[in-house]
Amino acid sequence: MSTQGVQGYEPRTGKAFGDPIPSTSDSGVGEIVDAATQAFPAWSGLASAERGAVLERLADALDAESELLISTADTETALGVPRLTVELKRTTNQLRLFASVLAEGSYREATIDSPNPDIIPPRPNLRRILQPLGVVAVFSASNFPFAFSVAGGDTASALAAGCPVVVKAHSAHPQTSRETARVVASVLPQGVFGIVYGTEAGRVLVQHPLVKAVGFTGSTSGGRALFDLAQGRPEPIPFYGELGSVNPVVVLPSAATNRSAELATGFAQSLTMGVGQFCTNPGLVFAPSSIVDALAEAVGGVGGGAMLTERMRDSYESTVDSLSAHASVRLVATGSDSEGGWTVTPRLYEVSLKDFVADKEKLTEECFGPAGIVVTYDDPADLPEVLRTLEGSLTATVHADPDDHDLAASVLAEIRRFAGRLVFNAWPTGVAVSWAMHHGGPWPATTSPLHTSVGATSIRRWLAPVTYQSWPDALLPPELQDANPLGIPRREDGVLVVP
Repeated sequence: MSTQGVQGYEPRTGKAFGDPIPSTSDSGVGEIVDAATQAFPAWSGLASAERGAVLERLADALDAESELLISTADTETALGVPRLTVELKRTTNQLRLFASVLAEGSYREATIDSPNPDIIPPRPNLRRILQPLGVVAVFSASNFPFAFSVAGGDTASALAAGCPVVVKAHSAHPQTSRETARVVASVLPQGVFGIVYGTEAGRVLVQHPLVKAVGFTGSTSGGRALFDLAQGRPEPIPFYGELGSVNPVVVLPSAATNRSAELATGFAQSLTMGVGQFCTNPGLVFAPSSIVDALAEAVGGVGGGAMLTERMRDSYESTVDSLSAHASVRLVATGSDSEGGWTVTPRLYEVSLKDFVADKEKLTEECFGPAGIVVTYDDPADLPEVLRTLEGSLTATVHADPDDHDLAASVLAEIRRFAGRLVFNAWPTGVAVSWAMHHGGPWPATTSPLHTSVGATSIRRWLAPVTYQSWPDALLPPELQDANPLGIPRREDGVLVVP
């Protein structure tokens, strides 16, 4: 970051890109949050269908600006036009998904218990619904300049919930953030959306008394620091952070024997996708030693690329240097060299299961970039005990053929305890945006394993329940009125009723 503000760079060359964007002052953050607070009653008071229509218009506006947005992001992130084209479409599809969530209506969890004076204790007329929290702060991610950033999933779900959003732009792509914010602000009502720049502005944002919740995607250290700020406020607020994850993969014996080439190719592609800068990067693989040569050949045949920032490049090099110096770890593959800017080279390491257990804390640290560790085992019966000790992760994967299914069941019993998404015979990179998706997990994967940051149910983070007791029908929200004028699903006297 420049002393003059937030400076963008071209990762392929290391050269500055665009003029620095001034950091937002403390007073500037306050003005933006105040405007969002003033906009909250009208935005949250809109009928769900009307908010959904605004999200649809926003998706259309972003699609209309795709050429400029993708070009800017490619220069500033080096992620490539094909990848960024798909990511921007995912971003606009997320907005459209939440428009459909609003139309369907079950996200409000409308619940009605009719009065019953004959039970003990007597029950009055009770009607429960979820309502928006207020202004939400969203921290953009470095590795997804569209889908997890200014107009990304946290912003889309919070807006859908009825919450105004103030985004803290990521320093890795300030120009992309500014252009995206311009499009968002052109569609949304005044005050419903705002953006701030600079590390200090992010701290001020989290501590502002009118901010009611925070969404964050980033490093464990950064997320923990902001989590502590959110919890240390006079009024602690929810902090939904997606943090570090090693995404363990278990390859069982028959699969390793029967599909070694296929598995090796898939692993190398998943490990190095986006230069390894995915939160679902499969950084830890438990496999028989017989497949190591195939994995090494596949990783050795893949080229590197430029990482998003110089700091990320330096952190990657420091991590792989530490692994290379580890007495029990063997470097088994190095990808083809890349030159210029902040480029790095893929690497694959091997360690025995016994040595992994002896230094598990060190060997389960997330390496943000295209490097992985293969933990070799002799007896698959030894795996459950080791898997039982792993920390929380966004995903866990099992590769198994039919002969492995009994073993797969014992592995599943362990991985479902610490991972939010369990993958079978596929690779974890790539997260579908849908109703059934859960993108979360126990610490340190996230700060709240109850919630997802991807998919329809991510809207639940920005809502809190309220119960109306004995209120006249005319004064109730339409979702709770006897006639159910919006025609939404409701639970009535314990029975789910779908009109």
